[in-house]
Amino acid sequence: MNFSDVLKALNQASAFELYRMRAAIDRVLDEPRWVQAIHARLQIGLAIEYFDSQANTLRRGKVLELRRKQAVILDQNDGRRWLIAYAAINLDGTDVQIREQPRQGLGRNEVAIGDAVGFVDRNQQQRSGRIIRLNDKTVTLLCGQQQWRVAYAYLHRVMDTDTIEQNVLELDVTPLEIK
Repeated sequence: MNFSDVLKALNQASAFELYRMRAAIDRVLDEPRWVQAIHARLQIGLAIEYFDSQANTLRRGKVLELRRKQAVILDQNDGRRWLIAYAAINLDGTDVQIREQPRQGLGRNEVAIGDAVGFVDRNQQQRSGRIIRLNDKTVTLLCGQQQWRVAYAYLHRVMDTDTIEQNVLELDVTPLEIK
């Protein structure tokens, strides 16, 4: 499940809608079939990982006791006993990191023929050029004497257009007079 997309959708919801959703999720998690499915996979002494919502991270522990709706866990880091909801136990090794992916590249509607753009080629070389054609999924760039077809997602803006024209950055050097 892509939690970044879920969070994006949740940010569009009202506080009331979020509250209703939380109530629905709590009701589903309290259903005996969920609790029984997790309980059946646990045993006393089993090393587990569980999600600590306060710290927003996975923690390691050992099962000390199995109760009706929760397990008593001995935390590996602090040596304390915690009463953990069965749903918080990560039996399948699921990655819990929520990574908000920054938008990459430029969109089809953000560029035009003649725009100066750059990209990193397969050999990790920085290339830049001017757009000479817009295609559905790619652009055609003129980089020096070569044409390149590059997907929009790999493009970035180039600010210094003089370096594109000549592939050399010219600097004006003025000698300083020292008095």
